[in-house]
Amino acid sequence: MSYFAKETADSMRSYLEKGMPRYMDILREMIGINSFTLNPAGVNRLGDYTAGVFRDLGFADERVQSVNPSYGKHLILSRPGRSPIVIGCVSHLDTVFSPEEEERNNFRWRVDGDRIYGPGTEDIKGGTVVILMTLEALKHAAPEVFDGVTWSILMDASEETESVDFGDLCRRLVGSNSFGCLIFEAGRMRDNIFSVVTSRKGRAEIKITAEGKGAHSGVSHKNGASAIAQLADVIGRIEAVTDYKHELTVNVGRVAGGSQINRVPHFAEAHAEMRAFSPAVFDKALADIMALDGYSSVKSADGGFACRTAVELVRKVPAWPDNPASEKLHSFWESAGRLLGLTVNLEKRGGLSDGNYFWDYMPTIDGLGPAGGNPHCSQHSDDGTKEQEYAVKSSFVPKAVLNAMAIIRMIGS
Repeated sequence: MSYFAKETADSMRSYLEKGMPRYMDILREMIGINSFTLNPAGVNRLGDYTAGVFRDLGFADERVQSVNPSYGKHLILSRPGRSPIVIGCVSHLDTVFSPEEEERNNFRWRVDGDRIYGPGTEDIKGGTVVILMTLEALKHAAPEVFDGVTWSILMDASEETESVDFGDLCRRLVGSNSFGCLIFEAGRMRDNIFSVVTSRKGRAEIKITAEGKGAHSGVSHKNGASAIAQLADVIGRIEAVTDYKHELTVNVGRVAGGSQINRVPHFAEAHAEMRAFSPAVFDKALADIMALDGYSSVKSADGGFACRTAVELVRKVPAWPDNPASEKLHSFWESAGRLLGLTVNLEKRGGLSDGNYFWDYMPTIDGLGPAGGNPHCSQHSDDGTKEQEYAVKSSFVPKAVLNAMAIIRMIGS
């Protein structure tokens, strides 16, 4: 029996639309649980609630402690199928909003027209609800597909801190022989034009320190060597690595140094990040930046002391470049879109996701969650210049139907 038909999609849409009050109640419960990365009790509470939601679909649950004991536990949901087909679905439990920030900005569940505001509505609790909707749509309208697949749902407890251990967990539990790993970060949707993400920039976080020589700025200025002046030179060189033609950006986002204005500064530091899609571009740029370790261009006027620069790689997240496996998955979503009268574009995204850690191990696609806006923003102003994170309510059903039909197309049913 072929389920890849307009009638299947129509049945899914009708079923999901009737169930929207329940899905919104689930999302509201999730939003009401603060799951700030550094609130492990809240993250684990959300994990327990989420496990209960999926239990009715036959999913067993287990927990794996994040490698950092300050974080909560990753949630693993599994349901064996009747065939060797394995599909992974990825979301995360944590958000960037502390309980104090939510309270200070009155950031909680709020519905205004088609927008649902609240911490995690777009990033990523709304995506978790879309996973549920996608699977329930399959169970309702294509039960043989749902029962035939071995499903592995993995939810990161510390995605907002770019935890490497979760990527290793996905590799082990989903596996290189899987049909694909589907990530439910928010995805763009406007009218009948959708997009899915098939590549993301890699990111390097870099710390730069400059050692100078302190001196009285009025009495012995010529004996001093300014660490700030040295750092300023290095910052200019690092920022100059940016190359828009090759989609490479370098940003120095934090700078500090010196102590008193009547003292030649003896120390300064900066923190920067670099991003690129291409692994080759990424590695070359990082090597150029790291080559500034030990660089010196500023000396004391008396020639007795030369400043010294130290460059340290703090963290590195691999690039997820354009690749045939992700593009093949996109073709299934594109095919499902045509069946539904939609255009499904391929999107390259500058932000990170868990997919950066395993795209090279198994076919991976992202952006399958609801549409929305203002991720990571909790502030609201009456004049509209600041607005909180939101998800678009009317995007949930179309995204779930598209996902379900693409999965049917992917496994050839």
